[in-house]
Amino acid sequence: MNLPIVLLIGPTASGKSDAAMALAERFNADIVSVDSALVYRDMNVGTAKPSQVERARIPHHLIDLVDPTERYSVAQFIADCLAAIHTIQMRGKLPLLVGGTMMYADALLRGMSDVPPTDAAVRQQIRERSDRLGIAALHAELSHVDPATAARLAVNDTQRIERALEVWTMTGQTLSSLQGHRKPALAALPHTVIRWMPQDRAWLHARCEARLTHMFAHGLIEEVKSLQVKYDLQPSLSSMRCVGYRQVLDALEGRAPVGEMQSRALFATRQLAKRQTTWLRSMTGDVVACDQAQAVRDASVLIERAIAASAANTKDRSNASNRSLGIELGSVA
Repeated sequence: MNLPIVLLIGPTASGKSDAAMALAERFNADIVSVDSALVYRDMNVGTAKPSQVERARIPHHLIDLVDPTERYSVAQFIADCLAAIHTIQMRGKLPLLVGGTMMYADALLRGMSDVPPTDAAVRQQIRERSDRLGIAALHAELSHVDPATAARLAVNDTQRIERALEVWTMTGQTLSSLQGHRKPALAALPHTVIRWMPQDRAWLHARCEARLTHMFAHGLIEEVKSLQVKYDLQPSLSSMRCVGYRQVLDALEGRAPVGEMQSRALFATRQLAKRQTTWLRSMTGDVVACDQAQAVRDASVLIERAIAASAANTKDRSNASNRSLGIELGSVA
């Protein structure tokens, strides 16, 4: 019997990583990262990447896959994630998918659409317009050509606004229409979803601030400086759009005041957590109140239930197969 897939999806700074370690030890699981920042090598402090000690204790997958100057697409994530799930299940272990990148979770649960890959020339053209006119102007343009997509995107969501206009420019079709035909990556695989959500927004805000303070105290600025030396960093890189890195890089390169670096990073972190929480509310799946003392215990109960359901389904299929075989043998006799 393959153990079911468990998705633990929650906002930044909500304690997912610690909970995942405890759950992985309890259920003999490997952890699969559902985090677009953890795929980048040498970005450790600002991503709260699991330490080597933690990774030796519990195997982690989909970490340190590409350099910060390289692109890693949602399609690549899906392929790598499914491969990791297969490997884990073949070893008789439980795949525990953990993270907060909602594009990745959305592709797993709701599917990927037939959207064309990025065209470098078109992307550059749109980015230059964004730099010249401002992202608010591009959002207004998107509202005219694709109001459905514009309505669900924040006015300052530069990456997704530019991508939606890129798709429109390349195909003459809206991103929302292309996303209407989807095939969920986990459609045929038994899985359970745990929405790791706080009841108290102030609790999450405080944790966001504590986490960011810890990162700056433990070398985030120095890490970005070392990345500047090793790589040709550009603000347009997906890696440098990660919260924290963007604000530090802007300050180091003179695009923002150094004295505002940490406050700007905190604002961006809280905005990210707000977007993640909004998305989680639209998902289906069980909710665990992560700001409660019994959160890990509650998640454990849900995983135990999923394992029991998977075992029961396997037994039912086996019994049905045996009955079918008995009928066939009886007809032969």
